[in-house]
Amino acid sequence: MTYLLALDQGTSSSRSIIFDAEGQIVAMAQQELTQIFPQPGWVEHNPMEIWRAQLATAQQVLAKAGLKASDMRALGITNQRETTVVWDRKTGQPIHNAIVWQDRRAEATCVQLRAQGKEALILDKTGLRIDAYFSATKLKWLLDHVPGARAKAERGELAFGTIDSWLMWQLTQGALHATDVTNASRTMLFNVRTQQWDAELLALLGIPPSLMPEVRPSSGDFGEVRPELLGHAIPIGGVAGDQQSASFGQACFTPGMAKNTYGTGCFLLMHAGTQFRPSQNGLLTTIAAQASTQTEFAMEGSVFVGGAVVQWLRDGLQAFQSSADAESLAQSVPDSGGVMMVPAFTGLGAPYWEPDARGTITGITRGTTLAHIARAALESIAFQSAALLQAMNRDAISAGAVPVSVLRVDGGACANNLLMQFQANLLGIPVVRPVVTETTALGAAWLAGLSCGVYKNTDELASLWRAERTFTPTLNAARAAELMAEWEHAVRQTVLK
Repeated sequence: MTYLLALDQGTSSSRSIIFDAEGQIVAMAQQELTQIFPQPGWVEHNPMEIWRAQLATAQQVLAKAGLKASDMRALGITNQRETTVVWDRKTGQPIHNAIVWQDRRAEATCVQLRAQGKEALILDKTGLRIDAYFSATKLKWLLDHVPGARAKAERGELAFGTIDSWLMWQLTQGALHATDVTNASRTMLFNVRTQQWDAELLALLGIPPSLMPEVRPSSGDFGEVRPELLGHAIPIGGVAGDQQSASFGQACFTPGMAKNTYGTGCFLLMHAGTQFRPSQNGLLTTIAAQASTQTEFAMEGSVFVGGAVVQWLRDGLQAFQSSADAESLAQSVPDSGGVMMVPAFTGLGAPYWEPDARGTITGITRGTTLAHIARAALESIAFQSAALLQAMNRDAISAGAVPVSVLRVDGGACANNLLMQFQANLLGIPVVRPVVTETTALGAAWLAGLSCGVYKNTDELASLWRAERTFTPTLNAARAAELMAEWEHAVRQTVLK
């Protein structure tokens, strides 16, 4: 039997999954990750906790499956993107907690860059908008605020990385300081046209080039796991940021194919071919997981608060004991009773880009119950995703491309049938859930499998993808358009200006 090990380091947990060559899950291990909130709008993780949890789950999954590291053909890594770590090259110790992608502390730098008129320059070079979401301003904040960091960086003593780089450094015990093109393309420092760190952007933010990792294709040689960690050396053959990895695991290999991941946030990616085109509709152009040296692009829209709205109801409002209870509570009412929730807890992402927006619940009456609020919370996930897809289709049509006709879905919340049906109703196209919904980890495993010859090409991978359930629209287009207009009205009320 052929086995592939995927390390899936996410925002809320670290997981390790073993897949067989057919893409089926053999075993899985998971550990929750501590969320650190030093002040409102700030989110951190402990990099050493990330590393220890990731290593522990890799050891646990091998034991669970009754397999050894020597049984693994290759290892793939997928990770929460944009989250920023800086560590000492000599000691391997981080100089500060990781600044998580959701963190907004660097907004002041973004305001400054916009005021300097740098928006067009950055969009043209990186495909990204100026936002505190990306790694560049987080990295600048660390250099400016950690005592001695800037001087050490200028002496070449520090290394920067997103979580993939941090894990590879640890897995190879400092032998490799690298990243892949997908993670590099999310930093706001990587020129997607030249495929290199951009000297002008590094200088603009005062970032010494010596901090930056080497950039490689997503499928290829990333060294090997030191034998003492898992009992045997394993080649690291695939690396991709979680959303590009999920797109790869959903077999979205041709232009116009799209997937949406319903996790802590929601991330909609559409394969956009080999031509770089900045979005005209508030989306991002990012690099798709690269199985060869040919660069492929994806249009992306990010919803900052997706499944996290259910966690907030559970933990913040203590509305129910378990996140799974949200669906049954929401189903106890036929609709949201006119209630709209816009969960702009950390501002609004694409296609709105309103960093100052704050969450609202509107349309409340005396008859409103917790069930209506739970339903509005679930529906908010679908509304935000529908707004992304509409923007994506506008971009596709203006570029003479075909709009998205089917949406493939994955992530924890895609198990929620009520949410998936409502999503299909709003979009007016089929929503398809695959047999294997762990597509983020599957993408990393497939990238690793390609690099070591388990698979010949992406055609072979596409033939392995299987649908579990298709949700077809049951709402007429006019009513769906009315609902979207109500949503946009609610969004306008979130910006406190």
